[in-house]
Amino acid sequence: MGRVTAVPVPQPRAETAADAARRRAGRSLGVALLLGAAGSAVVLIASGQTWAEGSAVVAGGRVPLDAGGRDVTGVPAALAVAGLAALVAVFAVRTAGRTLVAGLLALSGAGATAAALVGATDGAALDDRAARTTGDTAATVDALTHTAWPYVTAAGGLLILLAGLLALRYGSHWPSMSGRYERDGTPRAARVRAPATRPAKAPGPAADPDRPEDMWKALDRGEDPTG
Repeated sequence: MGRVTAVPVPQPRAETAADAARRRAGRSLGVALLLGAAGSAVVLIASGQTWAEGSAVVAGGRVPLDAGGRDVTGVPAALAVAGLAALVAVFAVRTAGRTLVAGLLALSGAGATAAALVGATDGAALDDRAARTTGDTAATVDALTHTAWPYVTAAGGLLILLAGLLALRYGSHWPSMSGRYERDGTPRAARVRAPATRPAKAPGPAADPDRPEDMWKALDRGEDPTG
């Protein structure tokens, strides 16, 4: 009876620390892109909505007034645009430059949040509109109320801030746009093809000087019929 040998079953390769770091970096990259893009969109949309409402007295009557977020403060929208630019620039730079851009991304989110919260209770924009509507520089707004849009804007700023914090923590492991270069930063050398050479033609039969047609054929072949 033949001897039966056991075939070893290959075991799955254990995950190394480098594999785990790459997996975390890839996951953080997707989350940061989502948070940064979503936060910028929220800030740009919410800052264009009505933030404050009220009324002003004109000729014995009341005129309803409202002020949009960009009438109150243009800082959140400007910082949202700066945050988007920083989010793209994170992939165009490396090492210290990437850390600097990631910090700018985080600061853009923090600044947008702070500006939105300050503007949530501001009534100066409506007072200015009341003065223009009534023609009285001392006019103010009555029954001033604020909407929830400033707080939505602040939430969008927090998303940008989180994207910046992720970039600061994991950005050094993210890929960059310069992947077409070697790891040392030098461009790859282009391949140079050698020019194709034509095989030399075999010399034809010697031309007979007494036959003109042989001399013409020799000339067509590039040979010297007199040689």
